Formats: sequence, structure tokens, C-alpha cells
Amino acid sequence: MEQWLLAHEATLRLGMFFGVFMAMAGWEWRTPCRTLRLTRWRRWSNNLALVLLNSLLLRLLFPAAAVGVAAWAQIHGWGLLNHVELPLWLALLLSVTALDLLIYWQHRLFHQLPWLWRLHRVHHADLDYDLTTGLRFHPLEILLSMLIKSAAILLLGPPLLAVLLFELILNGMAMFNHGNVQLPPALDNGLRRLLVTPDMHRVHHSIHLNEMHRNFGFNLSIWDRLFGSYAAQPKDGHRGMQIGLPDEPDPRRVDRLDGMLLLPFHAPTEQSRAGGPGVD
Repeated sequence: MEQWLLAHEATLRLGMFFGVFMAMAGWEWRTPCRTLRLTRWRRWSNNLALVLLNSLLLRLLFPAAAVGVAAWAQIHGWGLLNHVELPLWLALLLSVTALDLLIYWQHRLFHQLPWLWRLHRVHHADLDYDLTTGLRFHPLEILLSMLIKSAAILLLGPPLLAVLLFELILNGMAMFNHGNVQLPPALDNGLRRLLVTPDMHRVHHSIHLNEMHRNFGFNLSIWDRLFGSYAAQPKDGHRGMQIGLPDEPDPRRVDRLDGMLLLPFHAPTEQSRAGGPGVD
């Protein structure tokens, strides 16, 4: 099975990506939560160009991806779980949960350290909020994230299946919780007890710093509640809130591919500083 996973990892990831992308795009088209400020063609062409660039870089520098790192760790006996006998279901549960906790703290770190915040601002500088926002990251952030994830896999030693499942879930949830959609309030309240919903994560993209530096989770909502970074709703409402950075620069610097690539090299102002929960 492991050889099959290694051989079909890229196909499975692409299938998940296009399946979730088409489903979310259809949902946004039929019942959007917010009116977009820019045309979909204008934003999607540049956001997806960045996705393509990031994918090519990852395949060039990490051809085996995270699943390949897990396979190497297993062969060479690296990682805690490669030295502990556990039922597969328990190893999968522990691995996916641990990797999700890692992503929470990694995301929080990218908000707190100024040099990392410069990279992560590309994600927050999107002038609208839809499923492509969840895919929009600077190449340097993507590569650094891959290095952090690889180090965690070498320390943890998760099963190959757990790493693949986590990658598929993370990619799908990134598009879901960045979707320009809104669940019925009762369903949203129930679902966000376990998972990050679009309404929960949309708060994170507010121009207000005390909202922008909250709700860091991508999959499980428990981490924000547990570590004191949870905010239930935006103070301006989901349709009235402003998306982006408080010191919104020239739109050409944030909605074009060249502008996104160069944005980290423009110093953020005091109105868009790094920070954590409690930043005013």
C-alpha cells in the first residue's frame, strides 16, 4: 500500500484539489456571502498563477513531497511513532492531530515574528475573500512551511497514509474555510465546535488587528479556544467588514502576481504590524 501511495500521491492531491475547488466555486457562484470588490477573473488569474508557481517550485525542490519524507523516516527509523507499536487508526488520529497543531502554531508564529509576517502579508493582502485566498501564499512561505513540516515528520514518524490524509484535508479545508459562503447560523455554531468554518476564519482576514491576529486554525477549531486566540464574530459583521491590510497599498501591489512576489520586500507600516491575540 505504501508504494501505491507514493506512486499516486500527486494524482490523489490533484483530484482532491479540483474536486473541492469546483464544489466551492459553484457554491460561491450560487449563494455568495459577500459582494466582491474586484472581478473574479482579475483576482483568480493572479492568485492561481501564484498557486501554479508554488506547485512547480515544490515539485522541483521537494519531488517526493511530505509523503516522501515520511517514507524516508520510516525506512531509517526516524521519529517517535516508528518506534512505538500502535493500531493504525490510533497512529493516524495522533499524527493528523499533531500535524494540525503544528500548523496552528506555525501560522501563529508567522503573525508574531516581523520577518515572517512580511511573507504572510501576501495572504492577508487579498482585497477579497474567497476560495482562492486560501491558496494564495508567497513562495518563500510555502518553502519554509515545507521545511517545518518535514522536520516535524522526521521527529514524529507518522504513517505515510496519515501524512497524505493530512495534506488532503489541509488543502481542502483551506478552500472551504476561505470560501465566500455562509452556513446557516445553527449549523455554523455546531460545526465550529470541531472544525474551522468560513465565518470563523473570515474574522482572521479583518483589517482590525485585534481580529486579524486571531482564529489561526485551519482544520480543528479547538486550538484557538485552547490557546486563547478565538474570536467568534467580526465587530463590523461578515458583510460589512473590510478584508485586507489596514494600510492597503496600491492595488497593483496586492492583486497582481509581480506585486505579490515583491510585497514582502516593502516594509509594513505601524498600522499593519505583526502581533498576536490582544493586539489592538
